[in-house]
Amino acid sequence: MRATWTPVLALTSGIAMLVSSEFLPAGVLPGLAADLGVTEGTAGLAVAATAVAGLLTAPTIAVVLPRADRRTVLVALLAIGAVANLIVAVAPVFAVLLAGRLVLGVSVAGYWAFAFAAGIRAVPGRDATVSTTLALGVSIATIAGVPLGSLLGDLFGWRWVFGLAAALTAASAVGVWFAMPSVPAQPGAGLAMLRRALTHRRLMLGITFLFVAVLGNFAAYPYIRLAIERVDASVVALLLLLWGLGGLGGNLAAGSLSRRLRLATTLGPALFALALAALAGADSLWIVVPAVLAWGFGMNMVPVATQLWVTTAEPRRTESALALQVTAFQAAIMLGSALGGRLLDGAGLTPVLLTGAALAVVGAAGFASLRGRPA
Repeated sequence: MRATWTPVLALTSGIAMLVSSEFLPAGVLPGLAADLGVTEGTAGLAVAATAVAGLLTAPTIAVVLPRADRRTVLVALLAIGAVANLIVAVAPVFAVLLAGRLVLGVSVAGYWAFAFAAGIRAVPGRDATVSTTLALGVSIATIAGVPLGSLLGDLFGWRWVFGLAAALTAASAVGVWFAMPSVPAQPGAGLAMLRRALTHRRLMLGITFLFVAVLGNFAAYPYIRLAIERVDASVVALLLLLWGLGGLGGNLAAGSLSRRLRLATTLGPALFALALAALAGADSLWIVVPAVLAWGFGMNMVPVATQLWVTTAEPRRTESALALQVTAFQAAIMLGSALGGRLLDGAGLTPVLLTGAALAVVGAAGFASLRGRPA
């Protein structure tokens, strides 16, 4: 059993490092902004920048590399992620930092687009378990990566945090190389497969609702530290950890609902919408603590539930379906972070949280309207 699941665990370590890297700016935002001489709203674009490259990479990487061995591609993407973190760590100005984050976006989106398909080929017939295990990498990132990054950033500076992320991402690349078997490309992978997936009406409706829900989350998430600090700055690291623990519960809950995907895809956005609305008016830890926990739980249901939903909706073209899911995520991260930054600088934090809640409600309602099980 250990030998069977080793490739999936190696893939999970790569996801943990890339997701940690993607969202590290949220944990070190004040120091990063002050050091590079930009506003906190502008610094939030460090999260959006990864999504700009990811938006272009996710739907095209299988088209560009239709026959490449997926193990080789996954290792190369992790190596690119390590280089990107190193660029950020030594960036003298914000423009160079954004360039590094763009490079990271290629790594994140490409890795997500291939990891699940590679995992289910390594462990056939266990799609829900593979999805939940890979999503565990997201939980590791949010439980340990972002809170630990915030703590280390306060102690040693944000640059050291990104330097450490570069080293650990490189180590993950080595792990995937030795743990993964050779994984040939899915037969028919390329532009024709993507084109056929785009004509699948039900799939595209789900992708649209996913985009709206995730847009709501990432309008607010880069500023989670600010939402906590305005109530009690002394508990930032602890509550970021709590968000991650909630996320672990959300991942497991979504996996357990793999046979009730309509419920799973609706419940996640609905929960974090409620949490964001509560945070918008929070004035005590009695509100902030359960809201942060519910936010982490609800949001982290979304990757697992929607990953299973799209591969069930389009089982013959899983790489293309997953590429579209990742594209929706990256577009939502990019636009959400930009929207949140503009709102934060122009109107303050409360409108940011309420906008995120409203968008999440729309996404939840959309998934609730998709009756029946995908064909």
